[in-house]
Amino acid sequence: QVQLVESGGGLVQAGGSLRLSCAASGSIFGLIAMGWHRQPPGKQRELVAFITSSGSPNYVDSVKGRFTISRDNAKNTIYLQMNSLKPEDTAVYYCNVRTKTNYWGQGTQVTVSS
Repeated sequence: QVQLVESGGGLVQAGGSLRLSCAASGSIFGLIAMGWHRQPPGKQRELVAFITSSGSPNYVDSVKGRFTISRDNAKNTIYLQMNSLKPEDTAVYYCNVRTKTNYWGQGTQVTVSS
């Protein structure tokens, strides 16, 4: 069973930075991608970024140039470096591991004040 633990959320002013971490425990077989989704207040969960099993990063347009996803294979951890944060980035951020099964973390709150 794969377990994901996120950390690094918090409150930051617009223009600031945060770094999210997601540590995966357990054996991951058939990895397709690892990534981050977010759920803004009153809205549906949406994709933010993911990194494929081969290491290729992908981003949604709204975060390109501001967010960077990376992976430390030795630590089985992925990161999301978020720079130039905007109030519209406020959301609960969820880590996701995609195999034949989707695994989710518990979420970490990111709040960006204007």
